[in-house]
Amino acid sequence: MEIRSEHRKHSRSGKRKWAVLVGIVALTHILLILSYGRYLLPDGRRLKLPSENNALMTPPQNALLRNTLAVNVSGGSRLHVLEKNGYVSGSDFMNESEDDEGFDDGVDLESFEDAKDSVINKDVAGSSGNDSLFPSEKTVTQNVSLQIQKKVKSSKLSPGSSIAAPVLGNSSLLVTKQVSKKKKRMRCDLPPETVTTVDEMNQILARHRRSSRAMRPRWSSRRDEEMLAARKEIENAPVATVERELYPPIFRNFTMFKRSYDLMERTLKIYVYKEGSRPIFHTPILKGLYASEGWFMKLMEGNKQYTVKDPRRAHLYYMPFSARMLEYTLYVRNSHNRTNLRQFLKEYTEHISSKYPFFNRTGGADHFLVACHDWAPYETRHHMEHCIKALCNADITAGFKIGRDVSLPETYVRAAKNPLRDLGGKPPFQRRTLAFYAGSMHGYLRPILLQHWKDKDPEMKIFGRMPLGVASKMNYIEQMKSSKYCICPKGFEVNSPRVVESIFYECVPVIISDNFVPPFFEVLDWSAFSVIVAEKDIPRLKDILSSIPEERYVKMQMAVRKAQRHFLWHAKPEKYDLFHMVLHSIWYNRVFQAKRR
Repeated sequence: MEIRSEHRKHSRSGKRKWAVLVGIVALTHILLILSYGRYLLPDGRRLKLPSENNALMTPPQNALLRNTLAVNVSGGSRLHVLEKNGYVSGSDFMNESEDDEGFDDGVDLESFEDAKDSVINKDVAGSSGNDSLFPSEKTVTQNVSLQIQKKVKSSKLSPGSSIAAPVLGNSSLLVTKQVSKKKKRMRCDLPPETVTTVDEMNQILARHRRSSRAMRPRWSSRRDEEMLAARKEIENAPVATVERELYPPIFRNFTMFKRSYDLMERTLKIYVYKEGSRPIFHTPILKGLYASEGWFMKLMEGNKQYTVKDPRRAHLYYMPFSARMLEYTLYVRNSHNRTNLRQFLKEYTEHISSKYPFFNRTGGADHFLVACHDWAPYETRHHMEHCIKALCNADITAGFKIGRDVSLPETYVRAAKNPLRDLGGKPPFQRRTLAFYAGSMHGYLRPILLQHWKDKDPEMKIFGRMPLGVASKMNYIEQMKSSKYCICPKGFEVNSPRVVESIFYECVPVIISDNFVPPFFEVLDWSAFSVIVAEKDIPRLKDILSSIPEERYVKMQMAVRKAQRHFLWHAKPEKYDLFHMVLHSIWYNRVFQAKRR
């Protein structure tokens, strides 16, 4: 009896243990199904979980929280340090082994151009009624993280996103069709629908010089009268004497340029807005592909000749934000959505227009921005539409206004402490190669270039991406220094750093980019020191270059060397250098746009 009783006890406890074990397993399966099952497509295939995608935030959001002087590089493992004066000298925010153009993940940059403003998340930039509208780095990253969490929970993603598939319908085929349809419409992979020739651009410039499109000021200002007086002096300037510092043949009108530049030095005053928190504001990048916006910001904010503390004395107003740092800080990688970036700048504009009266007086016509990132035309659309925009992406079909906006040279600075490293090239008689190009296949145009010329002619050294490493970089530079013509085809967008690189290495640039407005178009005559080839004429490229007489080439190469000083950054700005040329073009365009009340 005792043995039977003990057996019954063990049997009951065993059943309880087994029941508990079964319950745990069942509960685990239920939880897995609840959390995991909603990511299953009807055909049984599993969608990627949000945590399995590439980092939702690039860079990791705690990178800025750990150290306010540290900026982690997107797509890289190095940590680059903001120096005490606030500028980034350690990185171009791209791996130097990457090509020097475009966004490195190849996302559709144009598919969100027409996205409605109503879907913008207004939490990104905080309250517009607060003077400290723009959050610190910590607040920015917290808001963006919160935005991501809301997006993931609600699954309100773009129609082309696979996670949105369960919301859209019961078939994964629909998602595939939408993605493929979206790719077919990527603007960077298609030739432009319309082409504006250089002659037509010249006509537009002349027309806009005769008739300003800027709005009439809401009330009078003494600064308007000073600008109008400067315009009269420029238009009626006596013939300027030739000086050693300048080379007249490279200018549209040397006399007008000389008088305008002299008046700028004597007259121009600029107010730099102090609003905005780092790293989006007041944080210049001094190395790499986006160096132009950073060098200008650094030199402008540190300038004493042109800046004033009293905004009432200013002719122009500078909004010192970095388009690259805006993308780095707020863009959700692979989200295919930039509306929060545009909303952030919209709220910044609303803030300064509510705090100061100057933006509202002219509708922003006397305000300017300097941005080299490809996305800047989209980010500044509408709310900064009447401002003077100095843009690397000077695409006339993307809203660039000739006569008002400024084509900013895209300069690839390899060494922040020595931006003039490797400057110069061989004389004309030592340049044995007719034409040279090497680079990644960004956009639709470069594959066409290689299709026609790669390994087709020994005089045409046309390559794809060169091998990685220091030796390869030195070979690239040596090729540019030893070639007569350097091919500068567009990448994802119309601009290319090879234009300035060619001038840097004293190689005549051959610009192949329809609708691209060359840098400083309002004052420089690019026909004197470059060759502009229509995209449709790529098959005739060698014939076009070979038809240029040697005497003509020698003159162009000399003009390149003379123009070089206008495309160089210096730690301490020099007369007629790149900093002053950008500033002059902004001043020059504003002078011809200014109106009386």
